[in-house]
Amino acid sequence: MMSGALEPPGKVAFRRTYSSNSIKIRSVEVGPSSFLKVKLLGKGDVGRVYLVREKKSDKLYAMKVLSKREMIQRKKIKRALTEQEILATANHPFIVTLYHSFQSEEYLYFCMEYCMGGEFFRALQTRPGKCLPEDGSRFYAAEVVAALEYLHLMGFIYRDLKPENILLHQSGHIMLSDFDLAKQSGKPGGLPAMIHQTEPNGIPMIDTMSCTADFRTNSFVGTEEYIAPEVIAAQGHTAAVDWWTLGILIYEMIYATTPFKGKERNDTFANIGLIPVHFRDTPKVSSACKDVITRLLAKDERTRLGSKSGASEVKQHKWFGKINWGLLRNTRPPIVPSSSSNGLDAVNFRHLKESHSLHLEEQEGGGWPPSGPGTPGDDGMEVPPDVVDLFGGFNSVTLHYDGES
Repeated sequence: MMSGALEPPGKVAFRRTYSSNSIKIRSVEVGPSSFLKVKLLGKGDVGRVYLVREKKSDKLYAMKVLSKREMIQRKKIKRALTEQEILATANHPFIVTLYHSFQSEEYLYFCMEYCMGGEFFRALQTRPGKCLPEDGSRFYAAEVVAALEYLHLMGFIYRDLKPENILLHQSGHIMLSDFDLAKQSGKPGGLPAMIHQTEPNGIPMIDTMSCTADFRTNSFVGTEEYIAPEVIAAQGHTAAVDWWTLGILIYEMIYATTPFKGKERNDTFANIGLIPVHFRDTPKVSSACKDVITRLLAKDERTRLGSKSGASEVKQHKWFGKINWGLLRNTRPPIVPSSSSNGLDAVNFRHLKESHSLHLEEQEGGGWPPSGPGTPGDDGMEVPPDVVDLFGGFNSVTLHYDGES
């Protein structure tokens, strides 16, 4: 079914109340032994993500388990604390929901909503030509814009937008995940949003760039084919990097490849800095589509679409003219995962083999060790005695959302 149709009554994907006062924060109500491991969904350098079932409710969740030992060794403690802060304070339909965060002696745990549709990247791989038509790409780009707008208003730059970090809710709507590369402005909660008017008689727009205006960051982070020119040039970067990555994402959704990919990493970086974006003859796209991509991929961040007033500027572009921003979450998405699956097959996640059987009931003290680096008995760095202080900023909480049972 084409996107654009409103969901029929009783089929609305999001019943929750999305307002700042609709989250109730409680002391954490669960621990590792409250869950049964179903299967491994993903793994990174400091942890893993498991599909788990809560014993009490029988509900499925995605559990991210991070090794403190590995985080200390790789100097990634601050990233984990930032991710926890974003997840615990975010309340947005296109950002993955956190239900519990807690820690044991050796691990940090994020118990999150399980997005049954899996990775957006894998969903794209199953499409004809491994891409989406222009209308479908516009719909998902709009949901990403809405999520980035919210993050910027909170004072965060996302910095790692790519299809692998976008999950599909069972309704087919997207959810941003993986906030370990996000960077917070100097003022918690972000600076106040300003009102920006581009023309004397133009529409006043909320300026989300002002929310992160007090800092530039110099860290070299991101994914190779998505990295912005200013990051490669080590000039420092702002929230404008997120609009660059949006341009790459739109291009990839339509053409099934990124625009500057080279044979080697240095070739890719050279292309990003020097070569203008090239549009293939097929598939045919509108001039507005080419224009939005070209303006998002401006090499100079000062002239990039979104660099003046942020998301409101991007939303005003003519390519998004068909989008009803207020009804996005009630509109049927282009990709709706099969409802025949009960979610246990995790069909749109990578197929990973787990070599270590986990028995959660036995891990209450040590805390549910993932196999591989960071497990007891390996050659990883020992957790120092003051490890509790290092992770003192990590909040163990349970979050309740209005409108959810």
